[in-house]
Amino acid sequence: MELGFAGLGRMGGNMVERLLRRGHRVVAYNRNPEPLARASLECWDFEKRKCETLLAGVTDFSLAGEKMLVRMGNRLRVLKAGADPRRIVFASVGKTEDEIREAIRRRIFSLNVESRSELERIEEIAARLRKTARVALRLNPKIEAHTHHYVQTAKSESKFGIDFEEARKIFHHLEAFPHVSLRGVHIHIGSQILESAPFVEGLRKTLAFIRGLRKDGIAVDWINIGGGLGIVYSDERAQTTQEYARAILPLLKGRGLKVILEPGRFIMGNSGVLLTKVIYVKRQEGKTFLIVDAGMNDLIRPSLYGAYHEILPLTASDGRRKETYDVVGPVCESGDFLAKGRRLPRFFEGEGLAILAAGAYGFVMASNYNSRPRPAEVLVSGNRFAVVRRRESQQDLIRGERIPGWI
Repeated sequence: MELGFAGLGRMGGNMVERLLRRGHRVVAYNRNPEPLARASLECWDFEKRKCETLLAGVTDFSLAGEKMLVRMGNRLRVLKAGADPRRIVFASVGKTEDEIREAIRRRIFSLNVESRSELERIEEIAARLRKTARVALRLNPKIEAHTHHYVQTAKSESKFGIDFEEARKIFHHLEAFPHVSLRGVHIHIGSQILESAPFVEGLRKTLAFIRGLRKDGIAVDWINIGGGLGIVYSDERAQTTQEYARAILPLLKGRGLKVILEPGRFIMGNSGVLLTKVIYVKRQEGKTFLIVDAGMNDLIRPSLYGAYHEILPLTASDGRRKETYDVVGPVCESGDFLAKGRRLPRFFEGEGLAILAAGAYGFVMASNYNSRPRPAEVLVSGNRFAVVRRRESQQDLIRGERIPGWI
């Protein structure tokens, strides 16, 4: 099996092929990502740190008229794309005063609060601005999400969220926060979760919490149930949107709650591929290395999470025997790899290959480590394409640097 340049669209494939032959790494995105069961959604979420760096992509969804909720971390892109600030939520465990001030001035939909200290800071800033800040409390339901421990966010030892007892005290003493409108709650239990059971457990606990507040006469109008739906990287059995909806919708029906969902990776993950080429084939001590021009600075998931990404050749490989490769990059450390011990069709120097499922936690986690410019980003739609972020140059790496006059 091979992806082929044609798999990116005829014109898009030709352009990507030219870029690769000129020695440029490329991240290519399909403009038409994974469809969702839209009837079950109130809002969509694009998370800068996880998925969407493309201003073009944000504009595309915004102009399509989708009910889109975006993270404040992506505010410059989404505001430039024409998104309504009233559909922005700000979720971060470490919001700065400048960020909070901007969020309040922009009248965003909600700041998702992670601690009492943060809520007190928001109250202080809103009072100085003589405005009311709309907020939700992010709850920590203390459950095991059965995913990589780095992306579990709802365990008792996690830095995220507020425990239920502390949150209950806050709701019962809202008079201490006269410049805050608290009418919602938020949970997000983790990422790349393949089964519905953890979502159901977290949602049941949260709905019980809301039910208790309402019995005490405290209004809760909406719930943000977070994201975390997993995608297929290898041989996972990821739940479908239909399976997810069947599990959670019965719990939400009749509750009188507006529901917000954040399917970031699920939308974007499989829409992006990292395209690179083989620089050298190196055989040493019984191992064969494919040394490619992409590295851990371009896609850090294999090094950081031990993640699997399928790798396909971009040229016909029928009839080639398979070999076992370590696919490695040019960065100066042994942690710089994209795959280890992978059985692949035999590759030759100069050939292109595609690293799949790079649309989420891909370019947004890229860096200039080892003084490496980041790759170009290309948006492909059928037979149309556009370079939506040019490849960085060496000059870009030193832009903004200054030599002190006293040296």
